Amino acid sequence: MEIEGLERILREHSFFAGLGDAFLALVSGCARNVRFEAGHYLFHEGEPANEFYLLRHGRVALELHAPGRGPITFQTLGEGEIVGVSWLIPPYRWAYDARALTLVRAIGVDAACLRQKCEADHDLGYEMMKRVTSVLIQRLQTTRLQILDVYGTHG
Repeated sequence: MEIEGLERILREHSFFAGLGDAFLALVSGCARNVRFEAGHYLFHEGEPANEFYLLRHGRVALELHAPGRGPITFQTLGEGEIVGVSWLIPPYRWAYDARALTLVRAIGVDAACLRQKCEADHDLGYEMMKRVTSVLIQRLQTTRLQILDVYGTHG
């Protein structure tokens, strides 16, 4: 797929909503189409956060491993969402596993490439930081609600 096609896809993805054309062109230079079969891991906890994913199709489970319990899914993501936020925050390592639950089609963004572009253009870096922070806040709120559901008083 040509870069113009990737720019269009990036522009339509909620994570990049409202991002200017010049910044979209920079980001698309770091992007590629990727595909994961059901059961395949996008990444594992502790690995370098070298790429993040904009989901176009399919579902991904974010998992933690608990001793004696195996993987625990703490969130499931789908079309229009981003998988992986550790790419922008040192030490750039994944804090959990991400596993495809179904066939997943996504745009993979090379994190090192985009971090370099963010360092070279701090306005782009600020835009990426705002977007990643927004995702982090949303996921923190979701986790807070899950905790309330598990530990809250029930009737």
